[in-house]
Amino acid sequence: MIKTRLCDLLEIKHPIIQGGMGPFQTNKLAVAVANAGALGVISTSGIVLKSMGVDLGPLAPEGGDPYEVLRRIIHQTVEATEEHGKIGINVMVSAEMMDAARELVRAAVDARGENPSVQKKLKAIITSAGDPLPWTDVIKPSGLTWLHVVPSVRAAKRCEKAGVDVIIASGQEGGGHTAWEPVHSMVLIPAVVEAVKTPVVGAGGFADGASLVAALALGAVGVQMGTRFVATKEADFVQMWKERIVKSGERDTIIARGFVGPLRYLKNKASVELAEQTLEKIPNLFLGRPDVSLDPEILSKELEGTMALLGDDDERALFYGGEVAGRISDIPTARELIERIVREAEEILREMPKKFLR
Repeated sequence: MIKTRLCDLLEIKHPIIQGGMGPFQTNKLAVAVANAGALGVISTSGIVLKSMGVDLGPLAPEGGDPYEVLRRIIHQTVEATEEHGKIGINVMVSAEMMDAARELVRAAVDARGENPSVQKKLKAIITSAGDPLPWTDVIKPSGLTWLHVVPSVRAAKRCEKAGVDVIIASGQEGGGHTAWEPVHSMVLIPAVVEAVKTPVVGAGGFADGASLVAALALGAVGVQMGTRFVATKEADFVQMWKERIVKSGERDTIIARGFVGPLRYLKNKASVELAEQTLEKIPNLFLGRPDVSLDPEILSKELEGTMALLGDDDERALFYGGEVAGRISDIPTARELIERIVREAEEILREMPKKFLR
């Protein structure tokens, strides 16, 4: 069995974290991942968007007051999680979501205080898309293990200053929300490991035992996977999305502007059109320069493609997906996937010494 410092910090069997992957709900997936011995994660950004009037229908979590909705989801998820299972929540802490994020954190803290089972199973909070420093006084006293997602060494050092427990270094090849500057996992992860003393988890490009071993070799204590977990039987995502991942190649992704910044999509007619609009209206994105401008036509196109996920045309729907889609060829259960990854990693580590010349 592969056990790292991450396993001790999160009280999980395997050093694997499921990505939050908002604004879509991940409640069922979180339970399946937790029951299989990794960290299952509840997405919360869809809760916030629904409270702001952006309704993604059945793809997003239920609507209502974010505090009450998340408390309810946490209790439901914990009830479905086995005794050993551990779950976390993912909270975006960007400036525009600051108020809602505080309510979500309060909901998690209160839910843990209301129920011993919740306190035992709700283990972590993963923050992303913002500065961690303003959150130190809010999260550190909560009893939750705090992880924060970063795209750079500079941001990782900010995490260390904030007192984050685990840093998730996310390379730009990952799906969905990406950094403005294109730094990929092979460079980013060891650079962050060298720059901080805080444990580091790798994200972006991980899907199997070989990539888990690679992350460990780069100095990480585990991996976070998003795209790979979308293509599992229990994932809350629509079947069309899972099948699109399986048939995608390693060159079948594209970057375009979305509500939260640059986003990596699986390549199809809708995502190519969105990228073309981005190139015309927000060209700084392709120069690695942050640009806060939000073009109404691009936002409208993004929402149209998201709602198309409810249909059956996989050329009109927008699918978040990382480059690792090109290495995914099946749709297993979460347990089958996690156990296979660990089995492959153990075999690679056993066989590795035989590959060296003596």
